[in-house]
Amino acid sequence: MEVNCEGCAGCCIDWRTIAPEASEHERRGSRKPLDNAYNLVPLTRGDARAFLDAGLADALTPRLWEDESGVEVDGVELAAIEGKPAFFLGLRKPPKPVAPFGTDDADDSSDSDAVVPTWLPTCAFLDPETLQCRIHDEAVYPTECAEYPGHNLKLGQQTECERVEAAFGGDRLLDDEPPRALSGLLLGPQAIGEKVFVYPDPDELEGVVGRLLADELTDDDRARFVAAAIAGRPGTTGTDRETYDDALVKARAADSWVGRAIAEWEAMAADDEPNPSVAKRVEEERGAPPTPGW
Repeated sequence: MEVNCEGCAGCCIDWRTIAPEASEHERRGSRKPLDNAYNLVPLTRGDARAFLDAGLADALTPRLWEDESGVEVDGVELAAIEGKPAFFLGLRKPPKPVAPFGTDDADDSSDSDAVVPTWLPTCAFLDPETLQCRIHDEAVYPTECAEYPGHNLKLGQQTECERVEAAFGGDRLLDDEPPRALSGLLLGPQAIGEKVFVYPDPDELEGVVGRLLADELTDDDRARFVAAAIAGRPGTTGTDRETYDDALVKARAADSWVGRAIAEWEAMAADDEPNPSVAKRVEEERGAPPTPGW
C-alpha cells in the first residue's frame, strides 16, 4: 500500500467537528459503542501485552457496545458472549491542539483554506505538531496501525484516507491494493480472546459502565479491562485469574508520560488557546519519543 500521510493523520484524529458533513460510520448497525470515540484502534492481545510490559497501560481504554440481547450492567444492555460483556481495547484520545488537512498558519493569505489549530480528540501517541506517530518505529506500534488501511481494503470498506479526500480534497490513498498478508485481520470465532475480549464477571463492572457513559472512566477502571484482555484464553471466553490478578497490579502501577500528558492536555483544553508547539513541554519533556518531521 502507498498512502500520503503528510499533514493528515485522519485515522488518528476525531475530525468530525471540522468536517463539512457528519460521519458516524462506527455507529451503524444494531450494536453501538457506549463511548463517543472515533477511529478507535482495536488492539490485539499481543499489542496489549506489549503496552503493559512497556509501562504504557495507562494509554489504553475499552470500548463496549449496547445490545438488547446482552447482559445488563448499570441499567445498560451490553453486548456479551456467553453472558460476559464483550469489549475492544484501544488507544485513548485526549484533546490536542492540531491542524490536520492544511496549514496551521492563520496569517497565510495565500491559502484561503488555511486551517488554524483547534482542540480535537487525538491519539495519545500522535505528536500534534508534526502529525506523526511517536511510536511508529517502536515495538509497541499496534498491528492495526501497521496494517492500516489494509483491513478496510481487504473487506471492501471505505478507508479514512478516502473520507479525508472526499471532505478536504487531495490524494491520500495512492494504492488501493491490500497486502496479501494481514496478520491482524481476525474475524469470527478466531477474534475471541485475540481482538474481541470478554470481561469475566459483569458484577465487577457495576458503576464502571455508568462512568464510561459519562466519559469519567478512572485509571482503575481502564486497568481492569487491560488485565481482562491479557488474561483471556484465545478462542474461548475463559479467563486465567492468576494472569488477570498479576496484570491488574501491573496496569494499576502504570505512570507513563502518556498518562501524565493526557491529564495536562485535558486541563489545557478547557481554557488555553490551541498551540501545537507546547507538545514539546507536555509530552517530550515527560519522556515522549520525538518524531522525525516530514
